[in-house]
Amino acid sequence: MDAPNDPADNALSALIERLHQRGRLRVWSLVITLFGDAVVPRGGEAPLSGLQDVMARLGVEAGALRTALSRLAGDGWVVRERRGRNSFFSLDKRGRHAFDLATRRIYAAAPPAWDGSWTVAVLPPDMDNGGAEALAERGFLKIANSVHLLPRTLELNDRDDALLAEILLIHGTSAEHPEMLRTLWPSEEIASAYASLIEDYRPFADALSETGLKRPVDAMAARTLLIHDWRRIVLRDPGLPTALLPQDWPGEEARALVRNIYRKLAARSEEWLDITGLPPVADPKLFGSRFGG
Repeated sequence: MDAPNDPADNALSALIERLHQRGRLRVWSLVITLFGDAVVPRGGEAPLSGLQDVMARLGVEAGALRTALSRLAGDGWVVRERRGRNSFFSLDKRGRHAFDLATRRIYAAAPPAWDGSWTVAVLPPDMDNGGAEALAERGFLKIANSVHLLPRTLELNDRDDALLAEILLIHGTSAEHPEMLRTLWPSEEIASAYASLIEDYRPFADALSETGLKRPVDAMAARTLLIHDWRRIVLRDPGLPTALLPQDWPGEEARALVRNIYRKLAARSEEWLDITGLPPVADPKLFGSRFGG
C-alpha cells in the first residue's frame, strides 16, 4: 500500500475524483481509450482481469465495466473470446477504425503545417447530419448550412474515402481575409477546455517530477485518464494551423503538458502491460513517435 501522503498518488486520486464529479461516467469511452492507447500497439487483445485492474484504480466497479464491455460488443466495437475460465477482449474493426482516424490528432507533436490551400465541401441536400459529423472528424469546419471548409494540411484520400466520394469538393489556394475564419469558428469552448485541463493536470505533473508513481497499475490508470481527457478536447478541436488560431491560444501549452506527463508515465505503464502478459509493442518506432518522440 502506498503511503497516504505520496504527492503523485494524491494528485492522481484528485484527478480520478474530478472524473467522477463531471457527471455520469461513460465507462465505454474509457475502455476505448485504454484499448486504442495501450492495447492496440501490443497486438490489440487484453484479458478481462487486466482491464478490471486499471478500471478499478479509476474508480470503476467490475459490474459497470462488464456492462460497458457488453454494450461495446453488442455495438460491434469489441470482440470477446473465452479461453477456459479466462475472457479476452479486443477492438473490432469498427473500434480500430474509430481510434485510427483519431490517432494522428491525438498524438500530434504540433499544429499542422499549412501551405495556404483550402478544400470546400458542399453536402448534398439529402445527406443527414452524419455527413457533417464525419467531415468534422476529418478536420472540416462548418461555415454555413451544408458548407464546410478545410485548410489543407494533409492529402485527402478523396478516391478511397466513401464519404468524400459523395460530396462536392472544391480545391483552391486563394482566400481573401482568411483571418475571418477565427470569427466563424466558435473557439471559446475549446479554449476553456484546454485551460481547464492545464489547471487540472499541472499539480499532477509537478507531483510526478517530485516522486513519480510507485505502482505500474497506477501509471497505466493515470496514462489512460490523461489520454481520455486529452482526446475529449483535441477531437473537438478542428486542428487549425497556427496562422489561423486565435491569439493566446492555450492548446499548445496543454499539448506540452500532456506530452511531458505521458513521457513520465510511459515506462512504468508499459511495465504494467508486460506484467499483464501483453506481447511487446509491434512497431516501436511508430509508438515512440507519439507527441514527436
